Amino acid sequence: MKEKSIQLLNKAISDELSAVHQYMYFHFLCDDQGYDLLATLFKTTAIQEMMHIEILAERILFLKGEVEMVASEGVKKIHDVREMLVMAGKMEESSANAYNLWANECSQNADSATKKIFETLVEDEERHYDQFDVEMENLKKFGDNYLALQSIERSKKVSGGHPGTL
Repeated sequence: MKEKSIQLLNKAISDELSAVHQYMYFHFLCDDQGYDLLATLFKTTAIQEMMHIEILAERILFLKGEVEMVASEGVKKIHDVREMLVMAGKMEESSANAYNLWANECSQNADSATKKIFETLVEDEERHYDQFDVEMENLKKFGDNYLALQSIERSKKVSGGHPGTL
């Protein structure tokens, strides 16, 4: 029982680490282009994923296991915002599906505490998916104007909000 839960928890840590790395990469690129809303979304999501890692690691340690801190995948060099959002949505959907399965597996192994952790993570991952989906819909509705408006807002902040000064 305990060994299987530790294995699943470490797999989750691996996936969460990959998500942190990928979202921070997206954050850097969006921030560099002045897309403050998207940059903040990616950074905030990365921080929430880091908090997931902490919860997972604490459970592993409670079960007397070894925490494995190895990302499951390397960062994909995606520069197009639409592709970033599509990838982020797929990552969140995949995590939610895996955590649902793993919660059930922990239940079958009489580990209700780990099951609850995975169930909570499912809720978080579904919320992240929804946030990325909303941004994708905004891009579909408003096109590149949506990104241009974010850059303009950044320029206003940098200039102190005064038109004509940069």
